[in-house]
Amino acid sequence: MKYYPKLKGERCCLAPIDTADAALYAGWLNDLEVAVHLTMAAQQITLEWEKEFLASAEKEGQYLFGIVDRKEEALIGNCGLFDLDWVNRTADFGIFIGDKRHWGAGYGEEATRLLLDYAFHILNLHNIRLCVYDYNSRAVRCYEKCGFKFIGKRREAKHIAGKVFDIIYMDVLASEFTGGYIPKLLLRSAPEGLTNPARACTLGVNNQRPEGE
Repeated sequence: MKYYPKLKGERCCLAPIDTADAALYAGWLNDLEVAVHLTMAAQQITLEWEKEFLASAEKEGQYLFGIVDRKEEALIGNCGLFDLDWVNRTADFGIFIGDKRHWGAGYGEEATRLLLDYAFHILNLHNIRLCVYDYNSRAVRCYEKCGFKFIGKRREAKHIAGKVFDIIYMDVLASEFTGGYIPKLLLRSAPEGLTNPARACTLGVNNQRPEGE
């Protein structure tokens, strides 16, 4: 299947979701080894349900992306921004790697950084929040590497396998996010000798110098 990258990393890229991938997603989300870390472990995800979900996400313009392995050109998971508040510039973040062959190889971290880059530098959001079960220590470490900070927890709010666990809440601010793919694009496209990315953007859009210069 052909994917059209929106943001590119070294290992993976983020591409618009496609309803043609519904069967692949349904398989992953019904795999308890994957779903146990998500909110839908108790749900039965049918192919029709997943098709409808992906179709509605496309129509409503949600910021949901497929995570694609660049070398294999294969879908391995997805990530997205939800519950966007444009007044306060906030959103919630979610991600999962469904292809277990890619677990622990840095794909989740790179995809997270790519989506934060998009959220802060294209959508101009200010605060991104997530929640994660405290038994998912691998995910917590990944989020910390990407700049998320612990902001609180809901105690014993997850019951599974006869045990109780906390739900951890984390967030990251635009001012705390460093690096990124998009600022580098602006610098590469700037006219020679021009180092201000915002000014480069102005010249690129107008294709001429401002009047009087």
